[in-house]
Amino acid sequence: MHSLLALLTNCFPVWVLAGGALALVRPGWFTWFSGEFITWGLAVIMLGMGITLSVDDFKAVFRHPRRIAAGVAAQYLLMPLLGWSVARLLQLEPGVAVGLILVACCPGGTASNVVTYLARANVPLSVLMTMCSTFAAIMFTPLLTKWLAGQYVPVDGWGLFVSTVKIVLAPLVIGLVLNRYAAGLVQKVLPVAPLVSVLTITLICASIIGESADRLKAAGAVLPLAVFLLHAGGFALGYAFGRVFGFPAVDRRTISIEVGMQNSGLGAALASRHFPLMPEAALSCAISATFHSVIGSLLAGYWRLRPVSRTPSPAAAAPAVVLTRQ
Repeated sequence: MHSLLALLTNCFPVWVLAGGALALVRPGWFTWFSGEFITWGLAVIMLGMGITLSVDDFKAVFRHPRRIAAGVAAQYLLMPLLGWSVARLLQLEPGVAVGLILVACCPGGTASNVVTYLARANVPLSVLMTMCSTFAAIMFTPLLTKWLAGQYVPVDGWGLFVSTVKIVLAPLVIGLVLNRYAAGLVQKVLPVAPLVSVLTITLICASIIGESADRLKAAGAVLPLAVFLLHAGGFALGYAFGRVFGFPAVDRRTISIEVGMQNSGLGAALASRHFPLMPEAALSCAISATFHSVIGSLLAGYWRLRPVSRTPSPAAAAPAVVLTRQ
C-alpha cells in the first residue's frame, strides 16, 4: 500500500497536467472548488507539512546553516527579481504581471521534495529549505509582492501578511503541535498526507484554469512563455547560485530544484483573495504549478541518469520520512 501511495504521489506532474487539460474542456468538473475551498485546501496542505515537523528539524537548521541559508536567500533574492524582470521584458498586462510576481515571491514549491528525491539529490537539504522558506514567506511574500507588484496595482501588504499567517503559519504550528503531542494519530495519517496534498494542489490549479479557460485561450503564447521563463530561469540561477558558493553538485541540484519550484498553490490562494478583479493573477499561478512540475520532473529524470557523489551535509539530521512534504 505504501509503495502504491508513493507511486501515485510521484505522478504529481501527471495529475496537474491532466487536471489542467480537463479543466479547459470540462470547466464545471473543477470550478466548484473555488473561494474558501482554495483557502482551506492550502491550509490542509500546510497542515500536511506541519505534521512532519519536529523540534529536531529546527535544531538541524542551526547545525547546518550555510547551505540552508544560501538556498532560502536564493529563493527570495533571485525569483522575485526574475519575476519582475520577465514581466517588464515581455511588457505583460497588469493582471498577468501581478500573478507572475506574486508566485515568484512565494516560498519553495510543495512538490520540490518529491522532485529532489526523483533526481537523487539531497532530500534532507530540500526538506529543511522548504521548511525555512515557508516560514520566511510570512514576512517576505507580502513585503516583496508589495514592493515589486505595487507599480502595477495597489497592493494591500498588511492584508497579504494576515492571509499568509492564516494559510501558512497557523496550519504549520498546529501540525507541529500534533506531531509532538499526538504522534500516534500523525503516524496513521502520514502515509496518505502527501497524496492528499498533491490532489488538493491539482484541484486548486484545475479550478482556476477552468474559471479562466477563455482568458487562457485568448492570452496566446505570452502567458505560457512568461511562466516558462520564470521557472526555467529559476532552475538555472539556483544551480549557478550553488556553484558560486562552491557547493557540491548534489547540493547545487537541490538548490536548483528548490528555487525553480514555487508554492504556486499559495500564490493562487493569495491572488484569488486579494486580486479578485484580476483573475489573470490567479491564472498565472495555476499555470506556474503545471510548468514547474513538468520542468522539474524532466530535470529530475535527466539528473537521475547522471548521479553524482555525495558529501557530508544536512542529511545526518534529516527526518526519517522522505516523501512527506508535498
